[in-house]
Amino acid sequence: MSETLEAARTAAGAAAEVVLTGDLFRPTRLTVPDLLAWPQHRADVSFECATDGVQHHRFTGPLLHDVLTHAGPAFDPTRRKDRLRFLIAVHGVDGHLTVLSWAEIDPDFGRAPVLLAVTLDDAPLDRAGPQLVLPQDRCGARHISGIDAIRVDGGYSAWT
Repeated sequence: MSETLEAARTAAGAAAEVVLTGDLFRPTRLTVPDLLAWPQHRADVSFECATDGVQHHRFTGPLLHDVLTHAGPAFDPTRRKDRLRFLIAVHGVDGHLTVLSWAEIDPDFGRAPVLLAVTLDDAPLDRAGPQLVLPQDRCGARHISGIDAIRVDGGYSAWT
């Protein structure tokens, strides 16, 4: 997150919000305190950073799968394995963007324990916003700080 934006949020005393949009039955806005309502998971993560070398951090937060499932992805029950065509785009306030497939986080498939972290090394992320954490990634490029938007998109149907 840019230091200027973080300073503005801190000065305003506002908690950062994440907007969940897309093919969801219950799109919503969430803050870090809202994310504390889900079961919290801990991940001790080591990843390589191109600029700073190996990083070691401890994160806690709910699983991305739990939060998005609560928002009600618009899976079509009449289409076999419909959830496999869904993509998840995660955007940070600094413009960083990454995309995951639903299958990566789905317990029936990849089962990746992707977190929406609410703490970083035991420090709360209330004002900075949650962080996307992919403990299984060797490189930290998909870790996104200060998440401001998550979009679930089931629109990929090129062969149907």
